[in-house]
Amino acid sequence: MLRRPRVAAAALLFAALLLAALLPAAALPAAAARPLARPPALPEPAALDAEVARAMAATGARGLAVAIVDDGRVVQVRAYGERNARGEPLRTDTVMYAASLTKAVFAYTVMRLVDDGRIELDRPLADYFDRPLPDYPADRKYGPYADLAGDPRWRKLTARHLLTHSGGFANFAFLEPDRRLRIHFEPGTRYSYSGEGLILLQFALERGLGLDLGREMDERVFAPLGMRDTGMIWQPRFAANLADGWTLDGTAVAHDERSRVRAAGSMDTSIADIARFAAALVRGEGLSPRSRKDMVRAQLPIASASQFPVLQPDLPAAQRRPDLAAGLGVVAFRGPQGAGFMKGGHDDNTGNTLVCIERGRRCVVLLSNDVRAEPAFAHLVAFVLGDTGAPYRWEYGSMTFWEPSR
Repeated sequence: MLRRPRVAAAALLFAALLLAALLPAAALPAAAARPLARPPALPEPAALDAEVARAMAATGARGLAVAIVDDGRVVQVRAYGERNARGEPLRTDTVMYAASLTKAVFAYTVMRLVDDGRIELDRPLADYFDRPLPDYPADRKYGPYADLAGDPRWRKLTARHLLTHSGGFANFAFLEPDRRLRIHFEPGTRYSYSGEGLILLQFALERGLGLDLGREMDERVFAPLGMRDTGMIWQPRFAANLADGWTLDGTAVAHDERSRVRAAGSMDTSIADIARFAAALVRGEGLSPRSRKDMVRAQLPIASASQFPVLQPDLPAAQRRPDLAAGLGVVAFRGPQGAGFMKGGHDDNTGNTLVCIERGRRCVVLLSNDVRAEPAFAHLVAFVLGDTGAPYRWEYGSMTFWEPSR
């Protein structure tokens, strides 16, 4: 009489164990997951100063600024080195080029518009236009949308696709061999970094909804957060305290006075200002709980070996980093301290990075007006926050990172 229940119980136990073995770690109960590492104590200012000095001496970088956020509050803002070839000092209020950190601030702006009901993440952008996208005349501020006339997939594109870099575009149309805009894969199916996608979303906001993106960012982000030294285009008042840059070979380059608002990367800011933004984002200020969660959570797996070159083949499943994913305007990951997100920014004479860990609401932001500082970024982030798991090998590909000799 008792055998049948025992057999059934044994069968159920076997099935449960088999299912547990087959499930990915993320699907298992939290109790089965590896315990999170304890966040380290943040470095004292003197220790940070010494480590940054070592990094700058080793890499040859002429200027570097650092901000630290703890429990959603800015606790340290430091600037080191020079802002130009004349040797004038880099300061915490010096205006520096944000490069692609612009994308994260743009995404935050879009999420504020989502909260206000102005745009929906999953509604086709085609619904916002008064004519088919390819019928809009060429405008150098945006993309060559007439190139999409033969591809109906443009009608499927949504804000979520473009903020997760899954619209199917190259980074920019002008980087295509024939300089023509094209959709390389079904929107929403895979990740491939694209500034062009962010420009299309800007086009939808400005031409479809009649908004002025520069004004929206001023009113929804910069003014509320007290970002007085930040703007999406060049402002004459920046000239008195402006950072020029240095390239890999040490050539000094004048700061570009950008005259067009570009969602993909026209923002100027200071380390003090971008620290205010990082603190607001990590604590969720200005966004509904749902929008804040949406922005920084894993939305789409990233299967490429590195961020660049774009449109590279996906890695075999066994070689992918399973925690790496696109958020909205940021990259989401999970490391020893738990969930985090990051965004980088780069051009020939600029290197920037922002890394935040949800646990403890901690962030570090690095802005450099010398691209030679980038090899030290992974070490400096770890020096401040400990081992975060931030995907720097994916971010920078084959770059040789600087590690100090102990």
